[in-house]
Amino acid sequence: MISPVLVEVGRHININIIANAEVASVDGEPGNFNVSLRSYPRFIDADKCTGCGQCAQVCPIRGTDTFNQGLSKKAAIYIQYAQSVPLSYTIDPELCIGCGLCEKVCLAEAICYDDAGETSSVDAGAVILAPGTTAYNPSGLDFYGYDQSPDVVTSLEFERILSASGPFLGHVQRPSDLRLPKKIAWLQCVGSRDINRCDNSYCSSVCCMYAIKQTVIAKEHAGEDLDCAVFYMDMRTHGKEFERYYNSAKDNHGVRFVKARVHTIDTDEQTGELNLRYADADGGIQVENFDMVVLSVGLEVSPEVVELARRLNIDLTDSHFAQTGAFTPVDTSREGVYVCGAFQGPKDIPQSVVDASAAASAAGELLSDARFTNTVKKEAVPQTNVTGQRPRIGVFVCKCGSNIAGVVDVPSVAEYAKTLPYVEYVEDNLYTCSQDTQEIMTEVIKEKNLNRVVVASCTPKTHEAVFQETLVNAGLNKYLFQMANIRNQDSWVHRNNPDLASEKAKDLVRMAVAHVGLSQPLDEARLDVNQAVLVVGGGISGMTAAKSLADQGYETHLVETSGALGGQACNLFKTADGSDVQKYLSAAVDEIANHPHITVHLNSEISDATGFIGNFKSMIRTGDQETELEHGVAIMATGAKPLVPDEYAYGTDKRILTSLELDRRFIDDDPALKETNSAVFIQCVGSREEKRPYCSRVCCTHSIDNALELKKKNPDMNVYILYRDIRTYGERELLYQKARKAGIIFIQYDLDNKPEVSVADGKVVVKVKDHVLDSTLAITTDMLVLASAIVANDNSKLAYFFKLSLNDDGMFAEKHAKLGPSDFASDGVYLCGMAHYPKPVDEAVAQGKAAASRAVRVLAAKVAYATGTVAQVQPQLCAMCGVCVSVCPYSAPFFRGADERFFPGRAEINPVLCKGCGLCAASCRSGAIRLKGFDTEQIFAELTALNEAC
Repeated sequence: MISPVLVEVGRHININIIANAEVASVDGEPGNFNVSLRSYPRFIDADKCTGCGQCAQVCPIRGTDTFNQGLSKKAAIYIQYAQSVPLSYTIDPELCIGCGLCEKVCLAEAICYDDAGETSSVDAGAVILAPGTTAYNPSGLDFYGYDQSPDVVTSLEFERILSASGPFLGHVQRPSDLRLPKKIAWLQCVGSRDINRCDNSYCSSVCCMYAIKQTVIAKEHAGEDLDCAVFYMDMRTHGKEFERYYNSAKDNHGVRFVKARVHTIDTDEQTGELNLRYADADGGIQVENFDMVVLSVGLEVSPEVVELARRLNIDLTDSHFAQTGAFTPVDTSREGVYVCGAFQGPKDIPQSVVDASAAASAAGELLSDARFTNTVKKEAVPQTNVTGQRPRIGVFVCKCGSNIAGVVDVPSVAEYAKTLPYVEYVEDNLYTCSQDTQEIMTEVIKEKNLNRVVVASCTPKTHEAVFQETLVNAGLNKYLFQMANIRNQDSWVHRNNPDLASEKAKDLVRMAVAHVGLSQPLDEARLDVNQAVLVVGGGISGMTAAKSLADQGYETHLVETSGALGGQACNLFKTADGSDVQKYLSAAVDEIANHPHITVHLNSEISDATGFIGNFKSMIRTGDQETELEHGVAIMATGAKPLVPDEYAYGTDKRILTSLELDRRFIDDDPALKETNSAVFIQCVGSREEKRPYCSRVCCTHSIDNALELKKKNPDMNVYILYRDIRTYGERELLYQKARKAGIIFIQYDLDNKPEVSVADGKVVVKVKDHVLDSTLAITTDMLVLASAIVANDNSKLAYFFKLSLNDDGMFAEKHAKLGPSDFASDGVYLCGMAHYPKPVDEAVAQGKAAASRAVRVLAAKVAYATGTVAQVQPQLCAMCGVCVSVCPYSAPFFRGADERFFPGRAEINPVLCKGCGLCAASCRSGAIRLKGFDTEQIFAELTALNEAC
């Protein structure tokens, strides 16, 4: 997944990678920093090193491979991993014996034993800190036997075991004897949520999900008979689609989830099995044997990063993460210095990507006046005219570590490709997508005079753009390229039939060669980008996006359906860190209303929209009046709403209210709250059920925060929280601990035994089964607070207007769950806030900035390019039936006017609106529509090539 990003960064002309270095100091002020750098010796001239690996092959010394978590060995001269960027070797001075063999074989003369490192400085207007975190080391927890048994591994070690490039090439094996384990246990919260055995009292946020992922992948690699058990305290699957993945692991893959904390792990000296001792839900002591144990270790900030923060004068939290605010989630305590990623707090990949874009936006706001003043423009490579030339096809077959080569006989596929018509060059690579292979491909295309290229590797969804850019760098049109997906569509689905998989790989390569042989250069339409912006939704996320764009000088129109800005934040009392939401909201609304570059449209909605990236036209309806707005990009920040409960007697008694209704009483400083003697909170009201199988993410923290506020108003109040899993992820866990210390009572219930609420004789009574006491409790309460689900607004019209997708829960579907959380598949439209998924204020603000950052990429460029793979009508064949107009989801086909000189009334396709889906071409009854790049001749050529195997 990450390799295309590595390549993109590695060859970006405006990114200067300074590896093997650290920041010594940052002096100056925002807009004018001087950053001192300290580079450590690598004993290799990185500018000369070609990454050929000859030096490592002759090195006689082997030491611990830290990248593979000590499960394999590396040479004293090494690279971290095969796709490293930059691809330059390093000598480990602690391993090197000075034999000189590497210097003798290095034809690039890159070895420099006298390298002493150096100091340098960089002038910068802003600084973004993204030093990440490190994994907790469980060596001190002797009761888990991590140092005693090689079969007790950390989650990172197990990641390397599962990896195709790892020590076991993706095969699930016990480190002690390399045999296939039959039972594996995962132990959660090792080095997290622990106030007794380590300092990390926070939740590391990611461990539950990566453990579930590992169980599913382990079963895929080792077979569904593998017994996987996860021992946990609370299952925290609070991200988008995470709960569904959790349910799928239980229901479809048979993963066992055991709510228990393992006390000790003992090793059976005779069998080598690991004996886990734990207390079950009924309090009984259980002992279960496993072949392997995976310790799901948490994330922590390393001492080196803590020292970096000290040198840079950056404030840290008590847990050593960067101190930020709920409304300024990427701003550190030092102006002009921003933060993103896990150093801001434990988080998963999507939120890290959001934060990265948000930090870029914050820096962009600071430096907007200086945009493009210090950048280098890439020189265009003249495109070779291949029209009329005989096809000269190059085929590159990827091993993808063992992802492909572990199943498919890659050398035989490469040899077979040499026999295909018009194939002039064939090569198999360890990683075709790596930066060094891309550079080699560029040189091969030039040297061999290739005019078409096939890459047999993984999915074009993530990698096609990388290879297309390589063609452009070599002087070829990017559309003279074809991918054969021999990973997702072959090795992954036929791992148990390697012979058949190899034959299928040959079929896929043969079809790709037949297709690309008929490919022709395609042109992309150049589009001027209108510099105005439309933001739909005036909540916190939408206001953040609008202000960020306006601060960078772009005319921004903010459309809100209600009569006031603020969205659901108008109903919030405070954030988890105690910040006053209403105070911030009042100031933010004033800023928006008085901003010279923002036009606010209240009581308004989008009644229609047409157009494409750079050139949209939207109709804004305000009452009976409609206004047409032309804009270059659009941001969807339509928010969400709380579910109105239909259970727990809601609506029958004023003492039964929702979380937001309680917030409103806090905002109004209701004096009756001080007189309340008891309160009960019920979690997951309408969430994590069959109708809404997702977690609403914010409810646990919100209820705990409100419970603490009630205790503050009346310390003698009895407060109960009835929950299924407490999901106070990250440093929100500290609130949970604070609540327990304050005497708030937590009682767990399960979906099959939900609490029962009755209102009789003037009393509100909640009945719930307490698993600890093994009895049903009847709690008479003065207040019942329901943490109701967050549900999507009706976004169907906007989805239709802007050609966007919705998921099964009615929320907008992003372009890529991990790498594109703020993007849509439709170019020029971006996403933020609860329209994407329920999230707290700080994450909504971050994604608002992230959406603005993504939009600025288009606006600042001022031009955009449409795809060349578009449909085209042959008007002389058009029967004017209108099928293409009716089936196109992008409104690209239209009828020519009756007064047109040529072919009046015939269908035509707007190439800018067309997304190349091919629906019109497949539906055309007269065969008048052809899809460039996938023309009829190319499709039949593939079918004919496939038929050759029959």
